[in-house]
Formats: sequence, C-alpha cells, structure tokens
Amino acid sequence: MVPRPGRLVAFFLIAYAITWTCFIAVAAAVPAGSLTGGFLLLAGTFSPSIAALSLTWRDDGAPGVRSLVGRIFRADVPWKYYLFAVSFMALVKLGAAVIFRAALGEWPMFGTTPLVLLPFAILISTPVQAGEEIGWRGYALPRLTERFGLGGASVILGVIWAFWHLPQFFIAAADTYHQAFIPWALQVTAMSVAMAWLYARTRGSLLLVMLLHAAVNNTKDIVPSALPGATNTFALAASPILWLTAGLLWVVAACLLTRMRGRRID
Repeated sequence: MVPRPGRLVAFFLIAYAITWTCFIAVAAAVPAGSLTGGFLLLAGTFSPSIAALSLTWRDDGAPGVRSLVGRIFRADVPWKYYLFAVSFMALVKLGAAVIFRAALGEWPMFGTTPLVLLPFAILISTPVQAGEEIGWRGYALPRLTERFGLGGASVILGVIWAFWHLPQFFIAAADTYHQAFIPWALQVTAMSVAMAWLYARTRGSLLLVMLLHAAVNNTKDIVPSALPGATNTFALAASPILWLTAGLLWVVAACLLTRMRGRRID
C-alpha cells in the first residue's frame, strides 16, 4: 500500500464532518426517537465507512472497494481470536469488579441484562460495526501504520476515534449522556490498541474487529461504568469502575504494544 498524501486527512475530515453534523443536530434539536433523528444517528455512525469507501473508489475504483469490503469476509482465522473477541471486555469488566470488591469490601452493581441474551445481541450487532470498522481499521489503520508503526498508529487512531464520539455525550438518549469524557476516551484509546493487535494477528480481518466491537458494546454493562446524575462531560469525576476498567485496559494495551513493535498488517 502506497499512502497518498492528504488522503488520511481527508478521511478524518469527512468522517468528523458527517458525524458531528448529524449528532449535533440530534443533540440540539432533532428528537433521537424520531424518524429523522434515527436517520441522522445512522448516517453519523456509518460516516467512517462512507468516507473510506468514497476515497477508495476515487483512488482505486471498484477493485479497491472489493478488496476493502472483502476483509469483512476474512473468517479463516484460529478459533482463539474469536474467543478473544467475544470475551475480552467481559473479562476486563469482571476483573474490575474483583478489584473493586478487594479494595472496598463490597461488590459493585452488576447489569440486569440476562447473560443468555448477550451472545444473540453480539451476533445481531456485529454486521452494524462495519459502519465504523471499514473506515477505522480497514482504511485508516494500515495507512497510519505505514508512517507510525502498528503500535503508534493504534494509539493515534484511538485518540481520533475517541474524540469522534464527543457529540454523543450531549445526546440525551445516549448512555454516555453527560458522562466523563476524558476517562472514557482513555478506555477507547486502549481498546484501539487491542483492536489493532487483533486486526494484525488475523491478517487484516474486519470480521474479527467487528465482532470485538460488537462484544464490547454488548458486554460493557455486565458491570456498568456510568455515574448516576452526571452533569459535566469535561469533569474527571467518574465511577470507580470506569477508572478501574480504564486501568486494566491500559495494562493489556501496554503488553500488546510491546508485541507490536515492528509489526505490519498483511
């Protein structure tokens, strides 16, 4: 892959422009539950893939688009990576709960969603993650890796990915509404490292990072991190579980970064 100057900047600008326009409209005026609000949220969520596919079509035509989308169907990878994808966040959350119990002498609040439903929720939501992952991991990560190496690229992309979500913290219907953004962004950046590692280890399988993304979204509330009554998105006040989760994610990320030195994406 030969990076074209300015294409990454264009990708990030397009993704941010679409998402922030759509999400800010919902936060400011359009009810999230309305037809228009739902369309805007969907368009905002799919902006990374829209940007990636548009730029790929412009530069490489239909063969480039087929190659990029084809990574969604790269499923022939060792089973251990499937296990990692579906269990990673759940294990981190349970680890945070155990530390909480050891430190404070009581268990944190656990989620109320029946565990038996989680595999179905993950399965159903995995295809939806193509809206982000075609862009973040499929398009941006390999190009950033050419310049910064896989480890550096994973951290840089993580910061960009986290801040892309910022308007979501002002949408009343979102579970991140008025939650503390900075510690949340630390979690997302660490997750970006894990996703980059998985993407590289599976020879660029978008399916596996989509599965991990879906599993994170659906298992993160096994032990909820939200702070009840939060009112200041830019405050550092956050629940102990959020900070513990961020800390554990960064322990894992630090270990993975040492393994990613000199690695590229096939």
